Amino acid sequence: MRRILCRAFGEPRDLEVVDEPGPRPGAGEVLVEVEAIGTSFVDALIVRGGYQLRPELPFTPGSAVVGRVTDGAGVAPGTRVAAVMMGFGAYASHVVLPADGVAVVPQDVPGAVAATALENYSTLLFAVTRRVPVAAEDRVVVLGAGGGIGLAAVDVARSRGAHVVAVASSAEKQDAARAAGAEHAIGYDDLKNAIREHTDGGADLVIDPVGGAAAESALRALRPSGRFAVLGFASGEIPKLPANVMLIGNRSVIGVDWGDWARTSPAAATALLGEVLDGVARGELRPPVPAVRPLEEAGDVLTLFGERAVTGKVALVP
Repeated sequence: MRRILCRAFGEPRDLEVVDEPGPRPGAGEVLVEVEAIGTSFVDALIVRGGYQLRPELPFTPGSAVVGRVTDGAGVAPGTRVAAVMMGFGAYASHVVLPADGVAVVPQDVPGAVAATALENYSTLLFAVTRRVPVAAEDRVVVLGAGGGIGLAAVDVARSRGAHVVAVASSAEKQDAARAAGAEHAIGYDDLKNAIREHTDGGADLVIDPVGGAAAESALRALRPSGRFAVLGFASGEIPKLPANVMLIGNRSVIGVDWGDWARTSPAAATALLGEVLDGVARGELRPPVPAVRPLEEAGDVLTLFGERAVTGKVALVP
């Protein structure tokens, strides 16, 4: 088998490709020949040592994987499955997974699409079904809407009948957000007033995976009883949100940590993966077709994520 190895936290281009004997499944496990692997900005942060989770070195990055079962018990050989590996290790040609931790991939769903949708769409479905329910006609604002998590937020909100305003830093990313279902796409200039203008006076919900200076402006653009969902801090800056703005108008700030929930509720998280894949198969969810790169180019792909030079998603294929 081949896998990507990180021996020390640092630049993604220092990642190595190693060849070694393949793993064998143990009791309750299956061996999967990998078809596609999801990549993300978070993967780049982890390799650099800048994420809150720091795996023990050396390690293989990556979490989202799709492939075909070749050995083991509990899942029929030949079944296409998907999983999110909470302990990392997805950047490989073969992986061992718990048999009760995989979801079946519908035959009509391409492997690269499934792999790049798993984490982002699970996060957003968790958000809108467990943390900040979205109703038809809600006015939803998505910050960082040109990235993978932002495009998933636009698509999931659209699928639930919301009116979506996408906020993105470039014309290219705004176009991608419109293609995902945003009714309006705007930049970050004069953000509070721009949001109010495009939401008829204020947003019902802001989804923020970015943080930084834009967060407070977006918070101030909420209508009374509006909600502000914190998904992450891709900008690298954790905002200090003013409590008085939350108090006025009964606004709420709500954390959305799908990863923590998935680690503590693995059966529910696997079921949610199935919901994502079934939604894609039915056409209710429309994740973008990702760019595809060979596994050996993992370092180059993660470097681009770190430079904010990726629009949409990228899948690695062994």
